[in-house]
Amino acid sequence: MKKLLLLSVALLGFTFASTAQDISKNALGLRLGDSNGVGAEISYQHALGGNNRLEVDLGWRDGKDYDGFKIAGLYQWVWNLDGGFNWYAGVGGGLGSFDHNEKDHYDDNDTFIFAAGDIGIEYNFDIPLLISLDFRPELGFGDRHHNNNDLGFDIALGIRYQF
Repeated sequence: MKKLLLLSVALLGFTFASTAQDISKNALGLRLGDSNGVGAEISYQHALGGNNRLEVDLGWRDGKDYDGFKIAGLYQWVWNLDGGFNWYAGVGGGLGSFDHNEKDHYDDNDTFIFAAGDIGIEYNFDIPLLISLDFRPELGFGDRHHNNNDLGFDIALGIRYQF
């Protein structure tokens, strides 16, 4: 218990001692990763303060046997590591739907909601370009969410234009 308390105090102290990095007012681009089978996402970030922002992602996939979409919204805190390197953490959730239909074999569809966490690292170039790598665990709620797997792990590479 003492170790957990000490770790919590140290993390809180680090959070307040970290210098705030002014983040871009807006960033628009792609988030490319697993997305639990949904595919690439269009990603938009909007600064809410010196080191806070809102990220909204819309992902979809349209294929021969599989159609789906997912929209996610996350509130993120951003801390500067060194120069253009930042790390961030956030919480949020979203809504998704999928329809999996293999001719004469398998038919499944579901609409679901999910809660998500987010942690990542990003590099802010001197030009208006931002590259990030993040990990987003998602806990889904639906009848057959992700084939009866309610916990999904999403790792993605993001590239965004800042304006």
